[in-house]
Amino acid sequence: MPTLRLLISDSYDPWFNLAVEETIFRQMPATQRVLFLWRNADTVVIGRAQNPWKECNTRRMEEDHVRLARRSSGGGAVFHDLGNTCFTFMAGKPEYDKTISTAIVLDALNALGVTAEASGRNDLVVKTPEGDRKVSGSAYRETRDRGFHHGTLLLNADLSRLANYLNPDKKKLAAKGITSVRARVTNLTELLPGVTHEQICHAVSEAFFAHYGERVEAELISPDKAPDLPGFADTFARQSSWEWNFGQAPAFTHQLDERFSWGGVELHVDVEKGRITRAQIFTDSLNPAPLEALAERLPGSLYRADSLQQACDTLRREFPEQDKELQALSAWMAEAVR
Repeated sequence: MPTLRLLISDSYDPWFNLAVEETIFRQMPATQRVLFLWRNADTVVIGRAQNPWKECNTRRMEEDHVRLARRSSGGGAVFHDLGNTCFTFMAGKPEYDKTISTAIVLDALNALGVTAEASGRNDLVVKTPEGDRKVSGSAYRETRDRGFHHGTLLLNADLSRLANYLNPDKKKLAAKGITSVRARVTNLTELLPGVTHEQICHAVSEAFFAHYGERVEAELISPDKAPDLPGFADTFARQSSWEWNFGQAPAFTHQLDERFSWGGVELHVDVEKGRITRAQIFTDSLNPAPLEALAERLPGSLYRADSLQQACDTLRREFPEQDKELQALSAWMAEAVR
């Protein structure tokens, strides 16, 4: 068995690519060194310990059909489009060493004519007249006997869209977890006009081969035929589920308040694993009974628009004389949690 393995994905689906990464990482022999190259269409990728409602503009993502994908490594939120080239290096211990994979990426950039350097724990930066600019960010994961280093290279990403999705709505959330740190970034096309994803992949592959003194044929990973990876279907199902991408958010509380023609409403919810565990409603409405009933029913509901609307719709049948008020409440709550 060769000690190297090179995989290239032709899928733009973030859940597919992260499931491939996870499956290979769990199954690879400890003696193997793997390089996986891939890219995602419009996606916000968050770290394992992040809260999407706090990190992202989930409402705008929904409107623009931008996916959310939670990775298994730590770190902050990033926006991916097809202008990002993603890489993953995997190796068994004790050989796993992220300084080696960082050096391989720097060698690849150098071969293309870009001088970059490592900065801090996670970034690669280039010098520009305006100061240092980030061209790559990384995250890491280690288990007892293996580790991986994955990251992105900004090729010609639409940087104007970063702000669209990584600036959350001003929700009144008290949330724990890792908060992203924004850095000033630039695209490699600013330094290498016309450089392509294929050229970047070729340069990183060649630097990988050169470092280890061995060459292997690339394996193309495609969603058109299910990857021959034991357990892939289950891993993909988990990776693409709401329970993993949203439901794994650290516990948080959300306070919502709104004034309607019939009175003011203040709703406090505690959320754990994407489910409401406690709800309190305060109101000066002349008939608070349906709102009190709602507060009793919300615990156990998923913290998502359709679940909250469902809870309100049930009450509309029970309190038909307040149908209009409950309809307005339902629409407001659904909009507030997006």
